[in-house]
Amino acid sequence: MGVEFPLRVLLIGNGGREDAIAWKLSQSPLVESIIAVPGNGGTATCPKVTNNTSVSADDFPALLELARKNDVNYVVPGPEAPLVAGAVDFFENAGIKSFGPSKKAAQMEGSKTFSKDFMKKHGIPTAAYENFSDYDKARDYLDRVQHDVVIKASGLAAGKGVIIPTSREEAHKALKDIMQNKEFGSAGDEVVIEEFLTGDELSVLTFSDGYTIKSLPPAQDHKRIGEGDTGLNTGGMGCYAPTNIATPDLVAQIDRDIIQPTINGMRKDEMPFVGILFTGLMITADGPKVLEYNVRFGDPETQTVLPLLSQDTDLAKIMVACSERYLDSVAIKIEPRFSATVVVAAGGYPESYTKGDEMTVQTPPHGINIFHAGTKLANSKLQTAGGRVIAASATAAESLRAAVDKAYEGVKLIQFNNMYYRRDIAHRAFKPTANTKEALTYAQAGVSIDAGNQLVERIRNAVRSTRRAGADAEIGGFGGEVDLSKAGFSSDAPIMVGAIDGVGTKLMIAQATKNHSTVGIDLVAMNVNDLVVQGAEPVMFLDYFGCSRLEPEVAAAFVESVATGCRDAGCALVGGETAEMPGMYREDDYDAAGAAIGVMRAGDRLPRLDAMAEGDVLLGLASSGVHSNGFSLVRRIIAREKLSYAAPAPWDTTPSSSPSSPSQHQQGITVGDALLTPTRIYVRSVLRVLPHLKGLAHITGGGLVENVPRALPSHLAAHIDARGWPLPPVFRWLKRAGNVDPQEMARTFNNGVGMVAVVAPADAQAVAQLLRDAGETVYTIGRLAARPEGGAGCVLENLESWG
Repeated sequence: MGVEFPLRVLLIGNGGREDAIAWKLSQSPLVESIIAVPGNGGTATCPKVTNNTSVSADDFPALLELARKNDVNYVVPGPEAPLVAGAVDFFENAGIKSFGPSKKAAQMEGSKTFSKDFMKKHGIPTAAYENFSDYDKARDYLDRVQHDVVIKASGLAAGKGVIIPTSREEAHKALKDIMQNKEFGSAGDEVVIEEFLTGDELSVLTFSDGYTIKSLPPAQDHKRIGEGDTGLNTGGMGCYAPTNIATPDLVAQIDRDIIQPTINGMRKDEMPFVGILFTGLMITADGPKVLEYNVRFGDPETQTVLPLLSQDTDLAKIMVACSERYLDSVAIKIEPRFSATVVVAAGGYPESYTKGDEMTVQTPPHGINIFHAGTKLANSKLQTAGGRVIAASATAAESLRAAVDKAYEGVKLIQFNNMYYRRDIAHRAFKPTANTKEALTYAQAGVSIDAGNQLVERIRNAVRSTRRAGADAEIGGFGGEVDLSKAGFSSDAPIMVGAIDGVGTKLMIAQATKNHSTVGIDLVAMNVNDLVVQGAEPVMFLDYFGCSRLEPEVAAAFVESVATGCRDAGCALVGGETAEMPGMYREDDYDAAGAAIGVMRAGDRLPRLDAMAEGDVLLGLASSGVHSNGFSLVRRIIAREKLSYAAPAPWDTTPSSSPSSPSQHQQGITVGDALLTPTRIYVRSVLRVLPHLKGLAHITGGGLVENVPRALPSHLAAHIDARGWPLPPVFRWLKRAGNVDPQEMARTFNNGVGMVAVVAPADAQAVAQLLRDAGETVYTIGRLAARPEGGAGCVLENLESWG
């Protein structure tokens, strides 16, 4: 008897894979209801889905009773264990159709020795191997072979039974752990020792009805717990698809030479495969070779590829077509998008970790999905219940990078104690080759410019509620002001302007190098530069220094550098706060913040938006280096390049076709000292030309792209020519070493321009000369032009000139 619609589904499992399957099945008009046994915190809130924990997922008779009681007519076993144990045979013998292979066909995952022998029999490309059930013989074999090996427990080991030793000693230890110490239980009674293959790994999920195959886009998993693919194996810490190595020709070759012969061979061996076949591949110099087969949806591959199915592609229809052997008549449409998944695990996974921690998950925006795995609802509260707890998946049309960044934005919606996730998902898509390196972004380093902008919008109304006479309480500019004459003071009282800022993760370099003599200058500069762009003269400064353990020498060096910055800016250091808070920071770490207060007359206020016009000239004032923004990305690049802060700065000797600012010529300086070059303070020079300026922009976080528009009216845009100034060697090196996209560079760093001034064309030459006389290096970098409705406020041209 065939499957009748609508479907009332019994979904067995409680992982991220099952949450993704439930999510996609629930969208089908052919599905009436889904019972998830036991399910998780995600399936508990999925439309059409009800969790049931009254029976065990491995108690087939109890599951059958539950199915009959609820008129279930279709069973979907998610994990490998019920499939290998014969769930499909059991339910079909009871008259209920299922999606998945028979117990005999499930041996392809249940026994690695079985699958390796199958590949050998049918000529399917795989690594050279030997099977062993005798420990002594396996040990002798390890001593004889000359090539690197992979050791696999033959049975089911929850995705962790594959060991890749890096030495003969590690290989012997792994063999002993598996076969004698029973690290994976009976799964290690037999092992496969195979040749270690090199190349790129791919995972291919293929629907099959025993004859026809239909594969989903190849994906790439991240098995190791640590960034850079280090540490212990896991069930999978992230995934992305499609991959850049999976060309149409390669995909066709895999289907032709591996997957179709596999399906044909299984049918000839009287174990036709029905369901979804997971084929793990290594793309070697000799072509694709099979690493392993799984007989179910992969995890986290499922969370990655199912969102690529088009809205009108019905997963329920595909599953039934496999079960009823008419897959060739069903269309599977893939959206032309990129997808990425970041798995969030409990701290300590894959070793010991806690369960039962309360967690919160915010509602994701369109394009981001949160798939639960080790979660549960207890008394209506979401709790952790496993090692791999939850995952954020995202799709994007424009690029894989965009999908990855969106997935990491999704991670920010998840909160629980000691959560851990890798920050380099999809790194192999951008790995170094002869011509390229992994393309790093500020968001991937943990900083989101977009999130900062969203926060401003979120709190804008709360800030406005504090307005009072003389202060409009508007945020989003470089600082805030109070007009004392309108606040009830003397009619000729000046306008007070305030700014508050910190130094950011540049402090981590100061702490790592134990050089605290410059970051106080940075703190002052970040504040007073924000004052002067509003037309204010800084008059006083206050600092805050927070630590867990007060080290007088460190604190004194820091405050002394603050005083240096104040002298340069012409303002008084009138007070501060030193807070010693044991346990708040790690060891000798500290944090710092500052506030600057300035004064101005109404006639000096910038920007003068009404005075700005098309054709106004943009002057760029050279920066002294990286200043105090973008250091999360800087530190990531330094770490990826394995550079010590004590090493000579590599950009000192980087050839440059153009002269750079004098501050960049620092021969023999170390990486740490070069990066600690303090932020340039522009106060004295800018105050000299203030009457001739229409606007100023301090180039801080967000770079030129975000900061210049803050000084412009909505109908004008800055058109900036990147050829207008030389890209300093430090930025040229960061771009090359980090393979940072030019647009990302422009949105993250100052790139050699720390301040941008807007002046009338007739004044441009004179203002530039006055600034040069005051010690500034000045470039003409662009002009103002009409800005179309909805257009960008800063248009960067000729970015390719940055190399």
